[in-house]
Amino acid sequence: MMETLVTQIVSVVLYFIMADIETGLRIRQKAHELFMQYGLRSVSMDDIANSLGISKKTIYQYFADKDELVDAVVDAEFTKNEGICEFDRQHSKNAVHEIFMAMDMVVEMFSTMNPSLIFDMQKYYPRAFKKFHKYKNDYLFSVIRDNVLRGISEELYRPEMNIDIISRFRVESIMIPFNPEFHTKMKYNMAEIEEEFIIHFLFGMASPKGYKTIIKYQQERINKTKDGKK
Repeated sequence: MMETLVTQIVSVVLYFIMADIETGLRIRQKAHELFMQYGLRSVSMDDIANSLGISKKTIYQYFADKDELVDAVVDAEFTKNEGICEFDRQHSKNAVHEIFMAMDMVVEMFSTMNPSLIFDMQKYYPRAFKKFHKYKNDYLFSVIRDNVLRGISEELYRPEMNIDIISRFRVESIMIPFNPEFHTKMKYNMAEIEEEFIIHFLFGMASPKGYKTIIKYQQERINKTKDGKK
C-alpha cells in the first residue's frame, strides 16, 4: 500500500517536471524559429508568447528576460551543431566528404536565417555574441583545422599549406554573408553565397587527387538536387 502511494506520488512529480521541461523547450524552439526568420531585435517576448498561445508571464517563469532566452537559444544551437559536426566526422568517407556533409547543414541553416541575426546579436546582445565569438574562434576553428589535417593525411589537400592561416581564413569567411555591405548588394541568398564560399575553399586546398574527389561529390550533389526536384 505504502509502495503504491510512493509510486503514485513519484509519477505525479515526474509528470509535472516533464511538463515544465516541455514548456521551456517549446518556448526556446519557437524563439529560435522567430529569431532565424526575423532577426533578434525585431522579435519581442510578446511575439513569442502570441505565437505559442501563452502569456508573456509564462515565458518569464522560464527565462528572466530576453537576454537569457537569447543565451538559451544560442547554447542549444551550439550543442546541436557540435553533434552534427561529430556525426559528419565519424561517418564521412574522407575529408572532402566531411565538408560536403557539413555543407548540407550549413545551406539548410542559412536558407532560413535572417542576415541581420549576427549584427543584432553583436549590437544588442553582447553576452550571447561573446559566446558566439568564442565558439567560432575555438570550436569551429578546431573542427576546420582537424579537417585540413585529415585532408592532408589522405592526400586530398596540398601539404604545403599553412594550416593555421587557411583554417582561420575559413572561419572568418563564414561571417562575410552577414555583412550588410556585402549581402545587400548581392542578388543571391545567404545559402547560395555560403555554398559558393565552401566550394571555393575546397578547390583552393585541393591536390590533384582532391580535385577529382571534389568534382565527384559536386556531381553527386547536383544529381541529388535534380532528383529532388522531379
